[in-house]
This record gives sequence, structure tokens and C-alpha cells, in this order.
Amino acid sequence: MAEYFLTAPLTNEDTEKLRIGDVVRLSGVIYTARDTAHKMLIADLENNIPAPFSLDGAVIYYVGASPTPEGRVIGSAGPTTASRMDAFATKLHDLGVKATIGKGRRNAAVKGSLKKNKAVYFGATGGAGALLSNAIKKNEVVAYEHLGPEAIYRLEIENFPLLVINDILEQELYVSFND
Repeated sequence: MAEYFLTAPLTNEDTEKLRIGDVVRLSGVIYTARDTAHKMLIADLENNIPAPFSLDGAVIYYVGASPTPEGRVIGSAGPTTASRMDAFATKLHDLGVKATIGKGRRNAAVKGSLKKNKAVYFGATGGAGALLSNAIKKNEVVAYEHLGPEAIYRLEIENFPLLVINDILEQELYVSFND
């Protein structure tokens, strides 16, 4: 296991060196999206409406932050279950998304898409949303504002702590007794 300090958006050079179990301290700009935002984003793309942010090298965090307390940049911002976005992930990888952040396992199609597109899946610690929010330095809505915390947000992050769960070799960090 190695530790890397990377800046989003990511490149093939960034993702090609990552292996399961590696620790990544991610800085730069990432975007948030959960179920409904993914459905709307894919529908827009299918209707030739451009994405509200560049997908090239993008990192998408599966989060719906809690309301922002006074004096803070964002509320608690813990990951949601990634498998709920599996139906959308392969299309977004094909369009340039280089990483997603969530919790839990990904399906076989997503793992194959990660290999094909030289993308990775990062795990963020579930239950640690308040701690994770400390790495978020700025946030702003970029699409679907009516969704509230489930809108797509642009986050500026600094040393956001992540673990590589799935790499470009289709390896998975999680072990199951059913495998």
C-alpha cells in the first residue's frame, strides 16, 4: 500500500499507478451527485444537453450533505451507498469520469468499466461525515438546485482522505465469504 497526494481532475497517469488499499489525499475540485441527480444528468446527456461541469477527469462524490451550520462551509458530508449509482457509472466513465467516491461494493459492469476507462473507485469512511466535511473548503450548486442537498455541487477539497477500493486492474479491496 502506498500513499498519494493527487489533485482533481484526474488523469490516466494518476489512476494507472493506484492499487487497491492505497491511501489517497485528494485536493482540487470534485462534484456531488446521488440517485436523482444521476438520473437527471443522464437524461440531459441523452437529450444532447451538455453536462453542467466537465466530465473529463472528473471525480463524483456520492453524497447529499446535511444542511450547512452557521460558520461552516458545508454540513456533514458522508458517503452514500455506491451501488445505487451503478446503473449510471459506466456511461459516465465512458464520457471521461475518472473516479467516484462512495461506500460499499460495485457491480461487475462497473469494475469492467473502471478497467476499460482507466478509472477508480474510492471509498470514504461511512459514519465520518462531520470529519470528512473538514476537508471541504468551498461548495456551490452547479445543477438541479431544486433537489436541495441532492443537487449537483462543486466542491473544492483539500487532502480529502480516501482509500482505493477498485483499481484499473479490476481488483477489489473488499473481501466477501461468498466470492
